[in-house]
Amino acid sequence: MTKEQKFSDALAVQVERRIFLVRGQKVMLDTDLAELYRVPTKSLNLAVKRNADRFPEDFTFQLTNDEAAGLRFHFETSKRGRGDVVRSAESLKIVKLE
Repeated sequence: MTKEQKFSDALAVQVERRIFLVRGQKVMLDTDLAELYRVPTKSLNLAVKRNADRFPEDFTFQLTNDEAAGLRFHFETSKRGRGDVVRSAESLKIVKLE
């Protein structure tokens, strides 16, 4: 296996671990997507907002408090060393993956 293939496989695993099922949709947290692109979350959200006409109307949505609590439970019971903490629904946006 080449170095490029190993890197590609490792990246695929990183992405897959950040995909969640919310409201029957495969989604990623904006914080995770920003980290993958190596940009601040605020910059990612601003770019999406500025280019809203390029995305479907339901491309992003806000988590409810119950949904945030469910993700918080997921993080607490899985990879403890990952450092992800879902604080509140107000601080998170979801990006749908299609």
